[in-house]
Amino acid sequence: MIKVEDIQNYGKDHLESVQASASNLQSGVQAIAAAYGDYAKKSFEDTKSYVEKLSGVKSLDKALEVQNEYLRAAYETFVAETQKIAGLYGDCAKQTFKPYEGLVAKFAPATTSH
Repeated sequence: MIKVEDIQNYGKDHLESVQASASNLQSGVQAIAAAYGDYAKKSFEDTKSYVEKLSGVKSLDKALEVQNEYLRAAYETFVAETQKIAGLYGDCAKQTFKPYEGLVAKFAPATTSH
């Protein structure tokens, strides 16, 4: 038989889980937004530096060299930042749903091994 106290405790636990989850989601989204902002700023600065270097070049060979350096660095930065941001998304998802683990465990049927 289910007691009223059990229902009240479940409601309280659920509310606490929702609040913790929302807080974790907010923190995760802020970290992701900051990472995107940092990447955009770095990309802008790298592009500005590239244009400055390219404007000072006097030969086609040197222009191609500067362009290749820029493209290689831009690609490496893109890959690194993409991996970092993907990791932040994963962490955000884990932290957002973490408060529900205890709540789900209370009501999950016990498994038995044969």
